[in-house]
Amino acid sequence: MSDSHSSSLPLIERAARFSPPEIEARPVTVEQLGGTRVDPYAWLRDDNWQQVMRDPSLLRADVRAVLEAENDYHNEVMRPLAALEETIFAEMRGRIREDDSSVPSRDREWFYYSRFREGGQYPIFARRPADDRGEISGEEIVLFDGDAEAEARDYFRLVAFEHSPDHRYAAWAVDTRGSEYYSIQVRDLATGKDIATLTDEGYGSLVWATDSRTVYWVWRDDSARPKRVYRQALDSAERELVYEEADDGFFLSVDRSDGDTWILVESGDHTTSEIRLYDASDAGAEALLVAARETGVEYGLTETGDGMFVLTNQDGAIDFKIMRAPVADPRRENWEEFIGHRPGVYLTDLLGFEHWLVRVEEANALPRLIVRNVDSGREYSIDFDEQAYALGMSGGYEFATDEIRFTYQSPSTPRQTWDFDMATGERTLRKEQEIPSGHDRSAYTVRRLDISARDGARVPVTVLHRADVALDGSAPLLLYGYGSYGISIPAAFSISNLSLVDRGMIFAIAHVRGGTDKGYGWYLDGKLDRKMNTFNDFVDAGRALIEAGYTRTGRIVAFGGSAGGLLVGAAMNQAPELFAGVIGAVPFVDVLNTISDASLPLTPPEWNEWGNPIRDRSAYDRIRSYSPYDQVSAQPYPHLLATAGLTDPRVTYWEPAKWVARVRELRTDNGLTLLRTNMGAGHGGASGRFDSLRERAQDYTFALLVAGLAEAG
Repeated sequence: MSDSHSSSLPLIERAARFSPPEIEARPVTVEQLGGTRVDPYAWLRDDNWQQVMRDPSLLRADVRAVLEAENDYHNEVMRPLAALEETIFAEMRGRIREDDSSVPSRDREWFYYSRFREGGQYPIFARRPADDRGEISGEEIVLFDGDAEAEARDYFRLVAFEHSPDHRYAAWAVDTRGSEYYSIQVRDLATGKDIATLTDEGYGSLVWATDSRTVYWVWRDDSARPKRVYRQALDSAERELVYEEADDGFFLSVDRSDGDTWILVESGDHTTSEIRLYDASDAGAEALLVAARETGVEYGLTETGDGMFVLTNQDGAIDFKIMRAPVADPRRENWEEFIGHRPGVYLTDLLGFEHWLVRVEEANALPRLIVRNVDSGREYSIDFDEQAYALGMSGGYEFATDEIRFTYQSPSTPRQTWDFDMATGERTLRKEQEIPSGHDRSAYTVRRLDISARDGARVPVTVLHRADVALDGSAPLLLYGYGSYGISIPAAFSISNLSLVDRGMIFAIAHVRGGTDKGYGWYLDGKLDRKMNTFNDFVDAGRALIEAGYTRTGRIVAFGGSAGGLLVGAAMNQAPELFAGVIGAVPFVDVLNTISDASLPLTPPEWNEWGNPIRDRSAYDRIRSYSPYDQVSAQPYPHLLATAGLTDPRVTYWEPAKWVARVRELRTDNGLTLLRTNMGAGHGGASGRFDSLRERAQDYTFALLVAGLAEAG
């Protein structure tokens, strides 16, 4: 063992002397489609879980005792590293400008923005007047003080704060339990008083009609599924049901078209979409169905002054194409092809203005912005130089403008906010993420590697390390991945990752199949009967990094959250020798049981992603073959840390709890097996900006411990 790897050994040996909690096995035999399996820890699921989401105090006593004992054990094991955790937390916090603010966005006579106060956990929303020249003038008017609203609450997550078109009101949505049931309220901005509570069972998706007196909002049922869209006038206690989704696999959201012509009620699962339009200027509007759902066909709408543009994969356009239709009647029968399908060029997003259409394209796992004048047809791209980077774009509030705002960042470049004049091509840097403790981007190296998976597929891997790190295999490496639902992982800047990298650890992202990092086909090659590609890509990326001299066998820490927890759990079962440790953050690891339980919030929409093991024996066998909980076996395992949120409706708390119990029971070595449950939060963990950093500092302290880079304080 190398000297650099031995510094944490006494700490791990000390931790191994503590006796972990004994979680009783109460075997339950499950018969399903002719198959039989035994689940020894099924009892950790409280049958009263729906009520626990709303009131955590209702958790069954024996389950609570397990979770609290596991928290005590975790804290005892990690206690010698409290000083290191505090140092890492201080480093992360020191990279945040505490009194930061967003770049103001103009909406006619006002500029709107958000900011934080020094030491504040939650945002303040405010506005200032615009003068005749379109410049900011006058005093700030605070519309919403997040710190004051969250006072005396353990959990507070604001997901929407939308001012009305006439600037008189704001509708806002907040979750105070972590269960993702949102209270939706309306505030009179002149008085600062809330004048209406529309629901305490909202989904957090809401939008104003043009009259500034009507709000469209989404309701969640007892299974936490967004099932209904209501329309409600501020002067009425009655709410009008405008649409109810009958299919449990389809979730609902509401939006406005870019030119504010339409309210969009969007229904979809992971692969199929359906949109109904309501005239935004008619408070009693009837629905206009754009295109009836067709399995496997997705579409989205973007309004410009020249028509409605439709981004769709219709007719086998795997990487999507763009159609055009009249704004007044964008039904499918009026679609005409505008930009055809180009295999390998993945169209991911559109943004519309009166005279402009902006699209995001991805090729070779890198995004670019294409600007098109819809009047002349002239188009051009906005180019960038780094090997790996991330882009975002925003149209602001105004439709009749030549200006678009976009963000740029890379693993070594803090986030930059640019205003771009689409008519002249002029870029104006409006804001660069300030790192108060200092940041020298030249001290870091960012590389985009192209590794070969076992079946010959070329998998992109983004690597960040200090420029002075020797690439001789001696450095430990944290390997991050996700790989599900077509979600791509951007090569973004992180204030957290630097605390690992500055200690000599290499940070890498494996852009595995199951995401759309290399197009929609990359997603299709990592789902259903091709799901094993996701796990194989991750393991093969680790092996390729070892072969390239970035690290050595047994020096990798795998990190994945939610479905990324499934990824690292499956990789840990497949190739445990690769990893020094595994961190599964709210990990989706009890896959077969969850996807076989139609009562759980996310199960019906998931069948398009994994298959339906309730009806399909081949799906049952396939899921069982990789489900981390079901595939734990008697073998040595890496050190393991799993985290959970008691009120998490996405990955319920019992999944990581059962997984930890199974691994601890069957592992043949004396490695650490830890569970940390936030007893007052859900899927996203702690809600405050500093509290969430605390949780990441805990995760990274564990990573440094098992990587051999930790020292007791």
